[in-house]
Amino acid sequence: MERAVGAGEGVLAGIGSTPLIELGKVVPAGSARVLAKLEFANPTGSMKDRMAVAAIRAAEARGDLSPGDTVVEYTAGTTGISLALVCAAKGYKLHVVFSDAFSNEKRRTMEALGQRLRTCQATTEKSRSG
Repeated sequence: MERAVGAGEGVLAGIGSTPLIELGKVVPAGSARVLAKLEFANPTGSMKDRMAVAAIRAAEARGDLSPGDTVVEYTAGTTGISLALVCAAKGYKLHVVFSDAFSNEKRRTMEALGQRLRTCQATTEKSRSG
């Protein structure tokens, strides 16, 4: 029986293994071959998945992150969602800090991945002046 590529990594195996398509009609005939990498095919639909898995793997390799540790991130959205996925897949807790301007959809996505969230009040011009 043939084993799937990256099968031991679960959902993380899909990060970066996104398809390429040729954009043949975009360039004139005889020009360079132009390819587009379809990053939306990453597990969260974002190219930030690549950064999140690379950051976690680098921290592990340096010995800065070990089983049972917690990752802390201030985010406005997609980076936090990507880190939530990677941390959930690797068994790390993630504590996400974000402003109250953060969308409910992004908040629910990270909560669904089992991560802890903390809201900080956004500063507005009105609150600074008075």
